[in-house]
Amino acid sequence: VILLPIAITFYFTWWFIHFVDGFFSPIYTHLGINIFGLGFITSITVIFLVGVFMSSWLGASILQLGEWFIKKMPLVSYIYSASKQISAAISPDQNSHAFKEVAMIKHPRIGEYALAFITSTVTLNSHMGEEELFCVYVPTNHLYLGDIFLVNSKDILRPNLSVREGIEIVISGGMSIPQTLTTVDARILRAVRGEDSGIPV
Repeated sequence: VILLPIAITFYFTWWFIHFVDGFFSPIYTHLGINIFGLGFITSITVIFLVGVFMSSWLGASILQLGEWFIKKMPLVSYIYSASKQISAAISPDQNSHAFKEVAMIKHPRIGEYALAFITSTVTLNSHMGEEELFCVYVPTNHLYLGDIFLVNSKDILRPNLSVREGIEIVISGGMSIPQTLTTVDARILRAVRGEDSGIPV
């Protein structure tokens, strides 16, 4: 119980160092320089410099031009678009979140709830009139694999969870979920009644 998480952490850290080191270590090996970790340091430095360059006006212009070329390629454009949406979903930039909000829906049947992420809203026009629907993404066995549902706004519960907390719950298999969840409408109702004492229900 004690050693397993430590071993897993060291294993993935060691694998990550070897993976990143592999980008430039063959170049140093060809030049006759065999220093372990030099490729890793070079890779991290290059990533940092690319990030600094792309944050400038010139870098952003080059990136837009490169994206334009990639989007013209038949198969590569789909892969790039999907990868970019996934990156935006977990981006620390709050303005680029693909996941707008954490939600709970009754799925797969009544009495069971599934953790979902609201990605967008859509208006459905039918003979019954207009109906506001939320496009929610329900992860299955992985954050990047799941199902998409169009759910009526009345059937969505909003727990007191941020998008980051929702992602952590999915990645941890539900082990990091709080012991108590409070929906936003329940909190507002308690505040109106003057019963909100700061203790979640």
